[in-house]
Amino acid sequence: MKEQGMREHGGNLDLAQQRFGGRAEDWIDLSTGINRLPYPVGELDAHHWQALPSRSEIDALHQAAGHAYRTSAPLVAMGGAQAAIQLLPQLAPRGRARILAPTYNEYAPVLSAAGWEVEEVRALDSLAGANLAIVVNPNNPDGRRYAPKDLLALLPRVGRLVIDESFADAVPELSLASETRRPGLLILRSFGKFYGLAGLRLGFAIGHAADIGKLTAASGPWPVSGAAIAIGCRALRDDAWAEATSARLARDCVRLDEMAQSQGWRLVGGAPLFRLYETPDALAAQEKLARGQIWSRAFAQKPTWLRLGLPGAEAEWSRLAEVLAR
Repeated sequence: MKEQGMREHGGNLDLAQQRFGGRAEDWIDLSTGINRLPYPVGELDAHHWQALPSRSEIDALHQAAGHAYRTSAPLVAMGGAQAAIQLLPQLAPRGRARILAPTYNEYAPVLSAAGWEVEEVRALDSLAGANLAIVVNPNNPDGRRYAPKDLLALLPRVGRLVIDESFADAVPELSLASETRRPGLLILRSFGKFYGLAGLRLGFAIGHAADIGKLTAASGPWPVSGAAIAIGCRALRDDAWAEATSARLARDCVRLDEMAQSQGWRLVGGAPLFRLYETPDALAAQEKLARGQIWSRAFAQKPTWLRLGLPGAEAEWSRLAEVLAR
């Protein structure tokens, strides 16, 4: 039985262990879109664990994020993109929200719980007229992409446009972060996915000064930890690592697609950190992988869809190939 308030997500490795056994360290968790070859954190000074983050340290993190996301617009660090999603209802009086679906499943319940009228639509143009419009770009779970010019054309037709760019790090040409001084445009970014450090709980909201001011006030004086600040500053300024990682992910997408094709699975779409496949029976495919202690993501509403993150080390690729060949 699901706990109250919990929704279907990847990363539920405890469920895989309950059903198929094994220790967490025995499993390859491909149920999420988190980089399996994370940024090398290195040593952290004890100060980052012991002292409250200072204003200057938080400012340094904001500057590093502006560098990585190629923007000079106001932004605020938060405990993951999810923390920003939780605060979206506070940006404006309750009204009509439209979400381009199917997509990440936290937006609708958060807004509904706050009294918003929520409608899921299937086309970009159908967002027009909403007080709050939400687009995930690239989309999760099918990887649909929307051209920046088309999103900017939508902006005057909605009260506020929120674009979730949690999977955009490796496709920076999709990002509208540099355009967020425009009133009504808000960008959400996730740090943990591309940098492979989801447990750090770090993300950013980028937007017009008025919106960022509200989110900053609602987040409190210490929205992220000292460790998150130190690691974030390091990683977000490491352009060489980001470029090499983006190139590797592009190659690995092709590699995984070829392995899936050998199973007769059809590519539905994907982003540089995950792929979505049409299978004859996703639960059967998930169980086959789980017997080899590889966890994937199936979808209750789409019984033929199976989503896989990209393996990391070569040993993970070898095990995946072995399990698929059985």
